[in-house]
Amino acid sequence: MVQQAQFHASRSAGVAGQCRIRVSFEFFPPKTEEMDKTLWESVQRLAPLAPSFVSVTYGAGGSTRERTHATVKRILAETALVPAAHLTCVAAKCAEIDAVVRAYCEAGVGHIVALRGDPPGGAGERYAPHPGGYANAAALVAGIRKIAAVEISVAAYPEKHPDSSTVEADLDMLQAKVDAGADRAMTQFFFDNDHYFRYLDRVRARGIDIPIVPGILPVQNFKQAKTFAERCGASVPRWLAERFDGLDDDPATRKLIAAAVAAEQVLDLVDRGVSDFHFYTMNRADLVYAICHLLGLRPHAAPMRTFIRGASVALLPLPAGERVGVRGFGRKMERNSLNERERQSFDSEAVAQESN
Repeated sequence: MVQQAQFHASRSAGVAGQCRIRVSFEFFPPKTEEMDKTLWESVQRLAPLAPSFVSVTYGAGGSTRERTHATVKRILAETALVPAAHLTCVAAKCAEIDAVVRAYCEAGVGHIVALRGDPPGGAGERYAPHPGGYANAAALVAGIRKIAAVEISVAAYPEKHPDSSTVEADLDMLQAKVDAGADRAMTQFFFDNDHYFRYLDRVRARGIDIPIVPGILPVQNFKQAKTFAERCGASVPRWLAERFDGLDDDPATRKLIAAAVAAEQVLDLVDRGVSDFHFYTMNRADLVYAICHLLGLRPHAAPMRTFIRGASVALLPLPAGERVGVRGFGRKMERNSLNERERQSFDSEAVAQESN
């Protein structure tokens, strides 16, 4: 279990009681060797915090499919982390997507983040379902549910999805995803916490009772964050722009401001009853790690890497017939079915086998 320190949630709330904070992290597949190095340094830095899971994105138009599979494969093979593989409806027929789901299940992936996905042309292009493919995220969730008993997370939009005509239409889509079998929703990032709580009120008024986990984007780069926000329909408060104003050539101060902004946001959320957070890491660990420390999370003593001799190999189907191997899926599935005490014994046995 992650050790959790007593902490003051804010200047006004005092000690945050016995609230257990749970976090998850999102990463994206690297494009270059340098980006690959940055990603895995971040994974190694954040892994000891024992997140509930780590998700791996899919890219606009399914453009990172091979790299997503490879990253999930490596997480399964080289870490004790629980990967959640993103899956979209874009650029694939139902049968192709179903094959990926089955392969993930065989490989030991028990959590899928089901998304509609962005058009291949990115922002500005009108979305159109792929011929013979799933029409939307709700249809994708239903398709996954027919194949496997995996955990399914979906997206939620406090300021509504850019393609939704109205707030009510946006809630209709969330309801459809829940009715299809979604277990959890993770929100698009937001900078004004009131957006989240107003959205939560609307969701609960609809009778939707699954967890709505706030997505947090630590502002590593304000210009980049602003561009992301414009693309996904998230508003950028004037006060946030003012905090970063004049700091383009002052990275040291910019980093301090970023930490302060993120701290204010998450501690206010804790004050108001939030205990689960999903962090969009942008493959950078330092700021996310600091926020988690502030939330009371401390590194786990167990090592990140566990090697098991004689591990099995699963293959993930990729476009054009390529396949990616995943080590250890049999043992990992067995381990995932155990409770915490049994897992400790299981891991001790695995280490002993490796030493022989």
